[in-house]
Amino acid sequence: MKAISGFYYVETADGLLECKAKGVFRKKGITPLVGDMAEVEDNTVVNILPRKNELLRPPAANLDQALMVVSAQSPDPNLMVLDKLIAVCEYKDIEPVLVVTKTDLCNGEWLCELYRSAGFTVVSTSVDVDNVEEIRGLLKDKLTLFIGNTGVGKSTLLNRLFPELNLATAEISEKLGRGRHTTRHVELYPLPEGGFVADTPGFSTVELSQYDRILKGDLQHCFREFQDYLGDCKFLDCSHRVEKGCAVLEAIHEGKINVSRHESYCALYEDAMKIKEWEK
Repeated sequence: MKAISGFYYVETADGLLECKAKGVFRKKGITPLVGDMAEVEDNTVVNILPRKNELLRPPAANLDQALMVVSAQSPDPNLMVLDKLIAVCEYKDIEPVLVVTKTDLCNGEWLCELYRSAGFTVVSTSVDVDNVEEIRGLLKDKLTLFIGNTGVGKSTLLNRLFPELNLATAEISEKLGRGRHTTRHVELYPLPEGGFVADTPGFSTVELSQYDRILKGDLQHCFREFQDYLGDCKFLDCSHRVEKGCAVLEAIHEGKINVSRHESYCALYEDAMKIKEWEK
């Protein structure tokens, strides 16, 4: 359920147990992650069952979906950061779901439409969270990671959805123009309707290498709006950036793929080209 200072808190039929991990994990370079299914003996984690996916930052495993909280304003949305996170989730087979917050401050419909047109579930909400049931319905019976830039209101949203969590929140720093970190570690919270949510520490920047190394050949599959066009390019090794006869570029020209999403793809492709052969 959570991991703090070398202690792992495991939910069992007998309640929550504070455990240490067997020394063999450290020798094998394995770290128990929030979301792991584990075997426990005498308050010691002795085995971790196979994971269907994992993230190392934030550290979590066996995720069904990632609910990405992005604010319409204060702080302004960073599309590059958002697209990096979405690409990692697609690569890991974690369904991205977007919640656009603070729409009482700024109409974020342009942002909602950008990602709806790309094929994602998007919900917009204001400070009153008048669509609580819609968002709660998305979480039912799933292990959901709440993730987003610092100050977008993840903990505030969770508190409005589930007041019993009573998570710590903080105001936006006017001087810095961003929120203060109020969540210090990843922790799972069981939901009344079934399933779990995990609140995570906010971040101010994202480096894709801290999440996973996506090779340039795999990156095209991390942008779901490209999929209908990948087999129609003139060249089999098309990078979908500048090539003549590229079906993806033609779709962008026709307005079927958003320009900003393609710009993010090209930036990530440049990063992927820097991965050295031994790192692969």
